[in-house]
Amino acid sequence: MEIKIGVQHAGRELVLESTENPEDVERAVADALSGASPLLSLTDEKGRRVIVPSDRVAYVELGEPSARRVGFGTG
Repeated sequence: MEIKIGVQHAGRELVLESTENPEDVERAVADALSGASPLLSLTDEKGRRVIVPSDRVAYVELGEPSARRVGFGTG
């Protein structure tokens, strides 16, 4: 799923592809925005971690989970 994170005082948003469960991502975002966690920490599909201070998160956009495409087909 594609995740876009808007960060206050940053010129552009962070975009990452994640294989994490959408419910787990939503829970991590909710914890960060409620103040339950000081950091929003997510892992992308290559295992890299993205960490943003909770008080700097402007918005988070969660895309639809998508199945991986294989091959060169169009459609």
